[in-house]
Amino acid sequence: MKTLKLTLLMLVVALSTTAMAQKGVKIGLINSNELLTAMPERTEVQKEIESYANQLKVTLDAMRKEYETKVGEFQSIQEGLTDIIKETKIREITDLEKRITEFQQTAEADLQKKEQELFQPIIDKAKKAIDDVAKENNYTLILDSSVGGVVLYSIDGDNILDKVKKKLGIE
Repeated sequence: MKTLKLTLLMLVVALSTTAMAQKGVKIGLINSNELLTAMPERTEVQKEIESYANQLKVTLDAMRKEYETKVGEFQSIQEGLTDIIKETKIREITDLEKRITEFQQTAEADLQKKEQELFQPIIDKAKKAIDDVAKENNYTLILDSSVGGVVLYSIDGDNILDKVKKKLGIE
């Protein structure tokens, strides 16, 4: 599957390079991770995400403490309990375990959703600035050189990070 994707990507790059060679290709490079890290809005978003994560952690810690307390109480008194009370206590502890697991899963999903919601406007702003710089400077193609980015081969590509930062007012 990975080989197929790489082969298709190489084919697309080869075909587009051949087609664009006739026009005169101008390639720009940008490290999108570096750009996003430099954007001042990122700090506020990061603080908001950390605050939200801490709220979730406090709730989860309280649930775990309640669980540990119930287990400790049960272990200390289980010898003197009747079977029906033991079953009830075990069911309570088991239900609490399930709630903790469900909360943990829901919290992780909510945190990811929150990150997406908060970071999307920053990503959109960066994308618009990249598009604007590409159009203003007549670039045919902009490649992302960040880790995991898509740069298979580059010859005389211009790094446009400084131009995009200037467009965003970042020094």
